[in-house]
Amino acid sequence: MTAEPRAWEGVLAHIEAQLVDGRLHPGDHLPAERALSAELGVARSSVREAIRVLEAMGLVRTQTGSGPSSGAIIVARPVGGMQALMRLQVAASGFPVADVVRTRLLLETSVAADLAATGTDAALGEALELLDAMDDTALTPEEFLALDAQFHLALAEAAGNAVVAATMAGLRTSIEGYVLAGAARLPDWAAMARRLRSEHRGIVAAISAGDAASAHALIHDHISGYYRDAAPEQSAARTEPAPSPVPSAPQTR
Repeated sequence: MTAEPRAWEGVLAHIEAQLVDGRLHPGDHLPAERALSAELGVARSSVREAIRVLEAMGLVRTQTGSGPSSGAIIVARPVGGMQALMRLQVAASGFPVADVVRTRLLLETSVAADLAATGTDAALGEALELLDAMDDTALTPEEFLALDAQFHLALAEAAGNAVVAATMAGLRTSIEGYVLAGAARLPDWAAMARRLRSEHRGIVAAISAGDAASAHALIHDHISGYYRDAAPEQSAARTEPAPSPVPSAPQTR
């Protein structure tokens, strides 16, 4: 089960790789939209979206107009944790989906159990807002699954472990790609969306109740169940049953 990356993600990966490898430096200008579009074989709108993401990350600044100061200029290089995160983002597009799923199971079951065991209910504000947003039945699968990915990332961030949160963020594009590809295989997306909403609420309820074992099991079944139903021919034998969490999960703060 593989997903073709959206065009803007290919542009982003191309620019990120040059930033990580040092081929682009602060003060350098990115090629013009038209040139990047022709070089990479994508629409100019895809180039603009990739640059918008880089600007939001604080790595480029754009100026309108014409002349040598116009366009997008590199204002920072990724260093430290951001460099590691960007390397992961660049590499993640080539990871086997089954391995991404197994990594999610390892990380996210631990996150859910830890959140429940350490009583961090107050940190779930963003996750709850995302659940409310996902209740909108007018959302397209793409919109719903983007919110879904952010919900899982919000749980990782709420747990307070910067390494886990960064890993989840680095895998986000890969995760969104395979879940969106899976949605196209499902015979009834509306039914799946209802199921996912219910499962999300159950996970948060278990965390809020301090039930680490249930939180661990629910998120395992949630992740592996979607993968199983969206790609049954590939998921068998790759997502083993959830092991019981350690009774007293260590704090991640």
